[in-house]
Amino acid sequence: MTSELSEKILEYLSKCDEIDSLDLAKIFQEDHQKVIGAIKSLQAIGNLINANQVNTKRWELTEEGQHVLKFGSHEAAVYNAISENGSPQAEIMKTVTYAKVGLSKALAAGWVEIDKNDKSVVKRKVASIIDTPQVHLMNLSEVPENIKKEYKKRKFLQEVVIKSVLLSKGESFSTKVEKQEADVTADLLVNDAWKEKKFKPYNFDALGSALDVGHLHPLLKVRAEFRKIFLEMGFTEMPTNNYVESSFWNFDALFQPQQHPARDAHDTFFVAEPKLSTCFPENYLKKVKEVHSVGGYGSQGYRYDWKFEEAQKNLLRTHTTAVSARMLYKLMQDGEFKPVKYFSIDRVFRNETLDATHLAEFHQIEGVVADFDLSLGDLIGTLYEFFSKLGITQLEFKPAYNPYTEPSMEIFCFHNGLGKWIEIGNSGIFRPEMLLPMGLPENVNVIAWGLSLERPTMIKYGLNNIRDLVGPKVDLQMVHDNPLCRLDKNDPRSVQEKRRKSDELSKSIVNQRQETCVQDIVIFCDPKYPLYTLETLLSIFKRDFSISVSVHSHSSVQKLPDHLVEFCSEFRTSRKNVDFEITFIWKIVGVDPQMQISAIREFSGETNIARFLNRLVEERKPNLLRYESNGALYAYQIDAFLDRINESLHCLDSKNKLKNLRALIKGQYLMGDEISIADIVLQSICRNLGK
Repeated sequence: MTSELSEKILEYLSKCDEIDSLDLAKIFQEDHQKVIGAIKSLQAIGNLINANQVNTKRWELTEEGQHVLKFGSHEAAVYNAISENGSPQAEIMKTVTYAKVGLSKALAAGWVEIDKNDKSVVKRKVASIIDTPQVHLMNLSEVPENIKKEYKKRKFLQEVVIKSVLLSKGESFSTKVEKQEADVTADLLVNDAWKEKKFKPYNFDALGSALDVGHLHPLLKVRAEFRKIFLEMGFTEMPTNNYVESSFWNFDALFQPQQHPARDAHDTFFVAEPKLSTCFPENYLKKVKEVHSVGGYGSQGYRYDWKFEEAQKNLLRTHTTAVSARMLYKLMQDGEFKPVKYFSIDRVFRNETLDATHLAEFHQIEGVVADFDLSLGDLIGTLYEFFSKLGITQLEFKPAYNPYTEPSMEIFCFHNGLGKWIEIGNSGIFRPEMLLPMGLPENVNVIAWGLSLERPTMIKYGLNNIRDLVGPKVDLQMVHDNPLCRLDKNDPRSVQEKRRKSDELSKSIVNQRQETCVQDIVIFCDPKYPLYTLETLLSIFKRDFSISVSVHSHSSVQKLPDHLVEFCSEFRTSRKNVDFEITFIWKIVGVDPQMQISAIREFSGETNIARFLNRLVEERKPNLLRYESNGALYAYQIDAFLDRINESLHCLDSKNKLKNLRALIKGQYLMGDEISIADIVLQSICRNLGK
């Protein structure tokens, strides 16, 4: 039917220059949409026709307009319903359609009035009327546009847009439709038949149909990134395909006593079938039993009756450290010891109560390094290197207890989003009671650390409930839609992006307050780490700004050192209408001072406070202490120095803090011939550390 209609259209178009699709629908007595379909099929063939869309507007009567055309306007209907002596208003409301609107319009037009003596009666006010709306609706062509718009508001008319296509002959116009070929087939190649055919143009912008394929789960995406980091650091992946372990390898080999609470059924899933394991390395088993029962290798052991039956019990492994124990034992069975670095990422099982952050099954990431004379410093250095590849540079360590590591440390990192330190893993050095029965040399130490895979995945993909990540309620569309994992590595681009967001926040606060006096700055500072930067900055600012500082001591500070009694004494005034009114409070807060600006924001750290104050002043006096007024590159270089100063200030080796800071100084000033906020911060911190 479509091809037949297409030929009719071409035949008719050959006799005229152009024709509208609406006219074609009337001529062929076809639905307009069918005509449009035939036109589109002709357009797909090539340049047979030219088709331009045309929009035609016209006014049509609405259902209410049809009522007015038939019975008169609402106000005329009310007027006609009133008798010569007047009619009750209630009766009009019952008998006249659209009476409420009609009465209002009739009163406004002065056609009717309310009886002054009886408010419930409506009377005619004029002898006769002309129903103009009804007259207009009878012949819309003579009605002005502004009146039509007024009737549109009264819902008598509606404006209808009719879309049609104006056809004309194309460059390759023909009355015959020749089918275009889509592919070059073997039949067309015979005798060069393809030369006589026309081919459809290829659409190289088409995306093609989506392939029905699987998609990686977010856990697998993050796992791949962690695995890449371990491989970059030269680690070898351990085989972790044995989910069922014996209590011997899961607990006993790790020097974990048999009466330890973790072996209780409330914490561990024990296997009913097969219930026991029977195959163990006999010589190693005896050494483990001995070190548990009576001690050895310089240890007195746990001094209890070690039972082989307890070690035989099968369970779902509670940690991948059981795999590490197997690998270290196997290492010594292969001959002479050689340094190794192992890692594993796989499932472990614990009898946990299910909630938003805990499941009975989760993934553990574990790293193990075995080498001669490793120390706690090697562990900390390795952890800094590992976590820096994850984009985490601020680490702290807290002493902890593990049965199979000594010393042991919990790992904390500063979460910028939450604004606080959070625990991210555990670490330690394997005990001699665990390593020496395996046959490792006495001067070999093994450092290890572990963390969860689920927590970083939930943070990365913005999930609040772990049951949205794994389990029967997982949204498969979430798995389909989530992008590849790209951890925020500590490269210049990510550092620059983080700094950019911080700078934008600082600027927004400055912009909110630049037109008013800053009179609500509160600074908390630890007497052990005086904020000498503030004194220096205020000395520079005082030439152009009026400043008032009040100094107080918190109850956490018992006695202020003598050299701090006169801190900021030059600015301790009680003047009003100052540019800067600062409340300075000595309080035990640690190495990082804190600054609060009203209820808007809190800044932590000497470098951040200095950076903010510099921006605040630069908004009013760009040449006083140059920062961003010298351009983006200049500001970026200052920020880079401030970041390095902050890192050196927070390094664990306190003896080398001053040395590392002074190493930054290469000339008179960090930025060349001009002093900057970075110089002021650096000199102030060195002044404090040098005391």
